[in-house]
Amino acid sequence: MAWILARKIEMTRVIKDDVFIPVTLLEIPKMQVVSYKTAEKDGYSAIVVGIVKKDTVQAVTWKKGLPAKNFSIVREFHIEVSEENAKEIGSEIGFAELAGVEKVTLTGTSKGHGFSGAMKRHNFSGGPGGHGSKFHRALGSIGNRKPVRTHKGKKMHGHYGVDQVSLRDVPVEIVNEQAGIIGVRGPVPGARNSLIQIYI
Repeated sequence: MAWILARKIEMTRVIKDDVFIPVTLLEIPKMQVVSYKTAEKDGYSAIVVGIVKKDTVQAVTWKKGLPAKNFSIVREFHIEVSEENAKEIGSEIGFAELAGVEKVTLTGTSKGHGFSGAMKRHNFSGGPGGHGSKFHRALGSIGNRKPVRTHKGKKMHGHYGVDQVSLRDVPVEIVNEQAGIIGVRGPVPGARNSLIQIYI
């Protein structure tokens, strides 16, 4: 298994067998393994990956981890690290991990919509739109007589978005190593320029 960070660029489409396929373009920057987290020392197991700043020469002789100041972004992948999937600190990660890969798992943070109503937040249909109707964009019944309260877990208005969303088995449609871009089928959670975690 490999772990890659990517930036979401935008959506476009490709043509395959005379069919339009929507794809999301992801930019793969230059990355290195910064350090590891272990359950014995840190209480959890994870690999720390950093996006290398441009025009920065990295040293690969550090034993306790590379300095964070040499990276623009550092992220942790919470996975079980073993001798089989562990990589040396300072080793580069990138397009070499995508060789022959057809499907990936993507994790990102969805767009924030602030405080939203129940229809937008939970995709309710609402009531009829005719003039005689008095029930349009309303929530509807939310409680009962006994107990005289609203049950927990009701789909109501509230904060919408900024949630961690994972997509599994997403097909890879485009791999352009020269441009540093891959294209995955369909939409990807998050806004433009947001950070996406790719699990291979």
